[in-house]
This record gives sequence, C-alpha cells and structure tokens, in this order.
Amino acid sequence: MRPGPIRLVHETLLDTARRCPEELAVIADDQQYTYGQLLDSAQRMAGTLVDLGIERGDRVAVFAENCWLSVVSLYATLMTGGAFIIVNPQTKSEKLKFMLEDSGARCLVAQDHLGDSFRPILSECAALGVVISTGDPSAAAAKPVVPFADAIAGRPLLDPIPTIPLDVAAIIYTSGTTGTQKGVTLTHQNMVFTMDSVIEYLRLDAAHRFLNVLPLSFSYGLYHVLMSVRLGIAVVLERSFAFPARVFQRMREHEVTVFGAVPTIFSMLLTVHGRSPLTFPSVRRVTNAAAALPESYIPALREVFPNALLFKMYGQTECKRALYLEPELVDSKPGSVGKPIPGTEAYLLSPEGLPVAAGEAGILHIRGPHVMLGYWNRPEETARALRPGRYPGERVLCTHDWFKMDTEGFFYFVARNDDIIKTRGEKVSPTEIEHALVAMPGIREAGVIGVPHDLFGQAIRAYVVLEDGASLAPRAIQLMCREKLENLMVPEQVVIVAALPKTESGKIRRAALPELGFGGG
Repeated sequence: MRPGPIRLVHETLLDTARRCPEELAVIADDQQYTYGQLLDSAQRMAGTLVDLGIERGDRVAVFAENCWLSVVSLYATLMTGGAFIIVNPQTKSEKLKFMLEDSGARCLVAQDHLGDSFRPILSECAALGVVISTGDPSAAAAKPVVPFADAIAGRPLLDPIPTIPLDVAAIIYTSGTTGTQKGVTLTHQNMVFTMDSVIEYLRLDAAHRFLNVLPLSFSYGLYHVLMSVRLGIAVVLERSFAFPARVFQRMREHEVTVFGAVPTIFSMLLTVHGRSPLTFPSVRRVTNAAAALPESYIPALREVFPNALLFKMYGQTECKRALYLEPELVDSKPGSVGKPIPGTEAYLLSPEGLPVAAGEAGILHIRGPHVMLGYWNRPEETARALRPGRYPGERVLCTHDWFKMDTEGFFYFVARNDDIIKTRGEKVSPTEIEHALVAMPGIREAGVIGVPHDLFGQAIRAYVVLEDGASLAPRAIQLMCREKLENLMVPEQVVIVAALPKTESGKIRRAALPELGFGGG
C-alpha cells in the first residue's frame, strides 16, 4: 500500500523514518544509510541551521555532487521552514555568484573540493551569512565556516518549524537552451502533488529501487530522491554517467528496478551495448525526459532492459512533469509523449490564444497543482509563462513549446518556439530531422538549426556526431535524408563534429551550435 496523505515535502521523511527506520534510504559513495540515520542527521542539521539564524522563508543553497550531504541538507532546510537550492557541482564562480545573490541565500552548504568555485565569490554575496563545508574551518574564508560533521552532530530540531503547503520549498535554477538563468519557485503543494502523481502513473510501490545518475539540481534527478523517500525505498546515487562501467556494476549489485535518463545518456548506453551486449533484468521501469527519445532507440532499449516498462515523458522544470505515454502504447503511438499526468490538464492554443483542431500545431498549456509559483525575482518573465486560466485569478503554464494532438487526445512534440525553422515559407521541426538522422547507421547524435539564407529565409544546418569508427561524408548524409524526409526538411548544410554542446541536464544547446562553425559540407 502507498503511504497516506502528506502535505509538506519533509513530512515524507518524518513518516517513512517512523514507519521503517531500519530500511535503506540512500546508497552513495559505497556507503549505505538508513531512514533512521537520514532523519537523525536532517534533524540535527536543521537544529544547527536554526542556531545559525536560518528562519522560515530563508533560502539555503547546496553546492555538492550527488551525495549524502545533498540529501541531508535539503530535508534539513525544509524542517527550518526554508527553501533549498541545489546547485550543479559543475557550476563556475560567476554563475554561482548570480544564483546566491539572486536568491538571497543565507547559507551555503558545500563540498570543500568545490572551493575553487565558491571561495572567491563569498565576500561579494551580502546576504550570505555562513558556510557549512566538508573542509577545514580554519582555512581562510570570507564567511564563517561550520564543518558539515559538526552540523549533523548538534542538537536535533525535533519539531519542524510550522510550514503550510503554499510556502516555498525549492528554487530550481534553469537556463533551458537559452542560457538565461531563471529561478523556478516551487511550493510544497507543487512538489507533493507532483511526486504522488508521478508515483501513480509509473505504478511504483515499496518493492522498487531507484538509480539516479542525473544531477539533483535537475528536477528529474531530484524527484528520484523525493519519490524514494515518499515510498520508503532506497535510492542509489551516482555522481554522473561519466563512467558507464561503474554505473552498470552498481545497477547489478543493488538490483536497481527504476532507471531514468535523458537521450544523451541512452545514446552512450546503446553505444556500449553495440560493442558488448548489456542486459539488466532487474530493471522494471525505464523513463525518458528532458528531450524526445528517438524511436530508433526503442528496440535496443528493450534488449538492454528486457523486463522493463518504457515510459516516454515530457515536462518542464516549471511544472516538473506534464505528459506521459503508457508503456503499452509505445508501439501503437510512435512519436507521442502521451496524455496529461494524473490530476492535471493540457491543451493547445494558437499564438493568438485560440483553440487548435486535432492534427494542427499549437502551443502547449498546462493546468494543475504542479504549476510553479513563478520565477524568483522575475515578474515580467513570470507573466509571460503564467497566463490567465479558465477561472478568474487562475494561472496556467504556457510552455511556449509547439505540439500536435491527435483525435484521441495524445500529444506529439513538434519543437520549442525558438527552435522552429522557417524555410521556404514552411515551418519545420528540427526535432523531426534530428530523429531521422540518429536513426541512420553511423550517426550517434545530431543537432539541427536554421541559419539565415537570402532565398529560403532560413537554411537547415545539421551538426552530426558519428559513431566510433564510422566514416560518412556530408553529401552521403544528405542523400540518406532524402530517402527519409520531405525535400524541404533535407539539410542544405551538414557539419561533422566531435561533440555537441549540451546543457547541464543533457539537452542539446541549439543556440550554441553556430559556435562550432561551418566547414562547408
């Protein structure tokens, strides 16, 4: 049976730890921690934060890899009535400074080996009062430093600071593919509703175990932790997918049942599978989000995960998850990302705000308790994203992404608004061209953009990464495209590159593709 009603994110930990304190909660860095240990450490760190002056509504930034410190810190922050901000460990000083200043974070919790990024900017962050670090507190620093070991050894805050579901629980900074940093502000209500809705449609229960290779700064990875605590199951934390062999070993060693990834990770996994066949019979759920999963990946994924249900999904940080496709429909609804998640609604509107007919492209709008409160300190951008809804005062999320919907109500991703290519008087989806390219033998990844053209308005340019050992000329790729795509969708230009620029969450950064240059192919 699933656990009972929960109103606040940290109540999931309180509930689970009291029901099953000896159950495994987190497996990280070859260490195993129980729910009793997680609750005790979080309560003690919460007590430390309160003693340091953290109050209800304050923000605490966590600058760390996927590790025990990260999990303890986010629950400790929530117990103080504060909101956590998970910062990707690859973040550099200037970007970190922006996030700390923009959020007004009062405390930074960090791993000491990331000091080259956080120490130089501490003196410039006026609101920041203290640093909790794994390093030596005697080291020179612009702010007071408390050792993390001391923070989780102090007096426990046994009674969390009173909080209601409308209070802010987290700020997740996202740049999408544009590079502009925005703090997506999420309430407890947003996050509790979302984790329960996703648990429902993924058909999860206490018999499962997550493996997470995605950064916790990415909501996809964060919810792997949150849903595990909600269910009282273990989550295996890996720092990344940079060393696939280690990840595979951990999957087998800990009999992981849920594996979530993005297309770039699946591409790496299938490359390894092509050289030496892989199989993970323990895995029973495979999920994809962040970018559309190429249909050509599905047969091989079924070989790798023979006992798994494959869920194709779509979402934005602004609502975490919006659409999902039942795994039984993957073959009968190719290209679809399904219908709205339980308890929500989705519909398409024209740029003028009018409904569009089945089969016509429109902009996806999302309605439900999972829609963000807004962008932190960004009223104009919030107004652009949150539009008037069905009822007075209601706001729905305008995703600015283009979709089509069939007569049965299933949605199909077309393109981001900024990515649509307008060529020869027609609108072309770069995603459709990219999927056709990666389905071709010898091509691992592809990124497609429109570039200025005197005659066409925009010409289609494809940046292509080849499989190891493959030898394909741009002309040969264009000829293969002509066999699979309409003439106006065939790239006028093809550029062979070693790698594609990506966001921290693994999406291709189309806006950065021109920086790779054009070799004239």
